[in-house]
Amino acid sequence: MKTFKNLKFIGLIALFIGFTACNDEEDFEQFLDEPPMEEVIFPALTSGSADFSNYVAIGASFTAGFTDGALFIAAQENSFTNTLAAQFEKTGGGTFNQPLMNDNIGGLVLGSTVLANPRLFFNGSGPQVLPATPTTSITSSLAADGSIFSNVGVPGAKSTHIDFDGYATLNPYFGRFANAPTISMLDYAIAQNPSFFTLSEVGGNDVLGYATSGGDGTDPITPTGTFDAAFNSMVNQLTAVCPNGVVTNVPYITDLPHFTTVPHNPLDPANPAFGPQIPTLNATFASLNGAFNFLGMPERAIVFSETEPSPVIIHDESLPNIQAQLNAVLTGGGLDAATAGILSAQFAQSRQATADDLLVLPSSSIIATLNTAYFSQLVAAGVPQATAGQLSVNGVTFPLEDKWVLLPSEQMEIRTATDAYNSTIASVASSKNLALVDLNAILTQASNSGVVFDDFNLTTDLVTGGLVSLDGIHLNARGYAYMANAFLDAIDASYGSNFRASGNVAKADNFGVIYSPSL
Repeated sequence: MKTFKNLKFIGLIALFIGFTACNDEEDFEQFLDEPPMEEVIFPALTSGSADFSNYVAIGASFTAGFTDGALFIAAQENSFTNTLAAQFEKTGGGTFNQPLMNDNIGGLVLGSTVLANPRLFFNGSGPQVLPATPTTSITSSLAADGSIFSNVGVPGAKSTHIDFDGYATLNPYFGRFANAPTISMLDYAIAQNPSFFTLSEVGGNDVLGYATSGGDGTDPITPTGTFDAAFNSMVNQLTAVCPNGVVTNVPYITDLPHFTTVPHNPLDPANPAFGPQIPTLNATFASLNGAFNFLGMPERAIVFSETEPSPVIIHDESLPNIQAQLNAVLTGGGLDAATAGILSAQFAQSRQATADDLLVLPSSSIIATLNTAYFSQLVAAGVPQATAGQLSVNGVTFPLEDKWVLLPSEQMEIRTATDAYNSTIASVASSKNLALVDLNAILTQASNSGVVFDDFNLTTDLVTGGLVSLDGIHLNARGYAYMANAFLDAIDASYGSNFRASGNVAKADNFGVIYSPSL
């Protein structure tokens, strides 16, 4: 994008040279006769019916400013909430206190144990974890001196956590600044008697954990009824104290680069570590494919192309388990019982991925690597190490585990829950006359054609898109600034303020997209 902007400036310079180099007196006089451009005069800023004197923000990672896989000072200072507060300050807004981390490294430690990694940085080819040890300990307390913080954004918080007494003892990001171990995030915010609030991305973590774990069941989606009760309760309690605020809906998180960056077909025949093995692999899978055909399931055949990138093999729990049938066909075809048993168990619910499957971002680091756990299992069962190694290559000979892939059925579960959450959020916002920011529409547009922010077109492409940070889930500084402006637009529409019309909005050029490793 910088290149584009530089070209634009070069064009302006060329135009200026064209004027100054003009030797035709008539042309020069005509240019002088052109009326001067009128100066743009913005109206004075007004807050409308809103009172920003004591703004309090409640939410999860986005509210806190979580970026590049971590929370750190620079990211917190570029949170959308802090950017909002800077605009609110121009019309009577008070001080917006944030529970700043210790440094710009990010991560959490307990003694010498790293509980959360440092932030990511761009190493020239991709994201890499900062090679430094976090200094923020979960045993540290920012509330010891009586400090109270306006930004009650807690990474990882689900809808059921926000009004949960004692959440400070479970989540160190909240524990760092909670003024009592038994207090809830909601009570902490309400105790500040806010004049205006933002309640953002509630519901995002209720589906995110399920999605990032590939829908493997270790982090289930919050039931709709549970979410509805939690959201209604928190908004009722908030508006009883502060009737003015903004809420957001939940985006389709599968549009984020964490789920769209790794292709379903990353096995390139041009790769010297893979291409030469393709004939051997295809020959090895021939008997298995014959068994699939015999069973009337040719769609489960595994074939690698010698000319085009091939899909990885995945475990698909939605497929019928055909282990017994497969074993019978393989043994009937002449395979020894041991080999048939291994293959029938390994490929009983497998297939090659399609474009409808989503591979999570961390899968890029394990595809075509040895699955050491399965390798050890085979060796323990008496399989020779060479054979065990050949059968244990992730995505090539060993189906990718559920945690690495979001199947279409799992994606539908996420979408169904998100739609239900958003229906509740819209209904509650309308009944309480709260402003509503449509984060879902913003992310959908960004993932398709992009969203325009001043001279930039922001997309959800990892690293190059300009909207999402290096972790593929959270926004970068410019993305959060765009989000802040979306809040200001919603506030203008609901409360009669004129942040946009008066020019009091965030400017894209003031917010970067990548943090330096030496920050």
